[in-house]
Amino acid sequence: MAEEVLSQNEIDALLSALTTGDMDAEELKKEEKEKRVRVYDFKRALRFSKDQIRSIGRIHENYARLLTTLFSSQLRTYVNITVASVDQIPYEEFIRSIPKVTVINLYNIAPLDGRIIMEVNPNIAYGMLDRLLGGRGDSINKIDNLTEIETILISQLFDKATISLKEAWSSLIDTEPVLEDMEINPQFLQLVSPNETVVVVSLNTAIGEVSGMINICIPHIVLEPILSRLSVQYWMQNATKKPDPEALDKLTRNIEKVFVDAKAILGETTINLQQLLALNTDDVIALNRPVEQPLVLKVNDEAKFHVQPGKFKNKLSVQILDEIKGGVEE
Repeated sequence: MAEEVLSQNEIDALLSALTTGDMDAEELKKEEKEKRVRVYDFKRALRFSKDQIRSIGRIHENYARLLTTLFSSQLRTYVNITVASVDQIPYEEFIRSIPKVTVINLYNIAPLDGRIIMEVNPNIAYGMLDRLLGGRGDSINKIDNLTEIETILISQLFDKATISLKEAWSSLIDTEPVLEDMEINPQFLQLVSPNETVVVVSLNTAIGEVSGMINICIPHIVLEPILSRLSVQYWMQNATKKPDPEALDKLTRNIEKVFVDAKAILGETTINLQQLLALNTDDVIALNRPVEQPLVLKVNDEAKFHVQPGKFKNKLSVQILDEIKGGVEE
């Protein structure tokens, strides 16, 4: 058995305590003879290392950011989703911890075996539904009697979350997540055996004025084939890999085909509403740019080049003189 090595400071403190009488040498001998026992609960078997739990947390931090963007665009309101905690607990304990009536989405993430659960607090779920139906996003808990149309709307929203789920997990494995089912009563949901270890990722969620939790439950059987990838060594290896030249070339070609909005700014000015209403034909508006100064060419509303106006093949054109560094005109 490995011996514990004390630092010099710990040795000095121990000798000082013995000298002053704060510690009894006989009591120390008794403690050494006593067996050191640590309580172990077999119902809460720890099947994931701390390193693996941290890796799962990193994946879902990215997933939380992707969900924030998705729900913001779909609901057209303020959305903030962050990881609150990542724990491993028995499946039975997870089922007991969630409300008796809630929204449970079941995802199949082939090629991995098993399914994962996304449990959405009723406050959040109905706030989303209210926004989808044109409301302000107020939470009125009526999850236990959703209409068929309301059920379809919620299912469609969380079906779109599969794209974000696939992207978040892409650092580990290429998956094809599919929303298989939606339940409102967790008691009818027997995903794995009650004592099976699951990882529960809790997400703090704020949508407009409503806040609550989204819990993601991942059984051990789902993660078992890729446990070796949930290590620091795997992440470090991926971080040091050189980019694929073929993929980089393809990305470059695709970016080159993207259209951008380019416009040359002759100048700007400010007038009041009375002057605007008094404008007539042949009136002259003085701009803020002298004639001898070059114009500014903006790309997607960001100043990029100094240019001079002219003609090219009988069309109004501009000729680039120099680049504006950092997109800021001096």
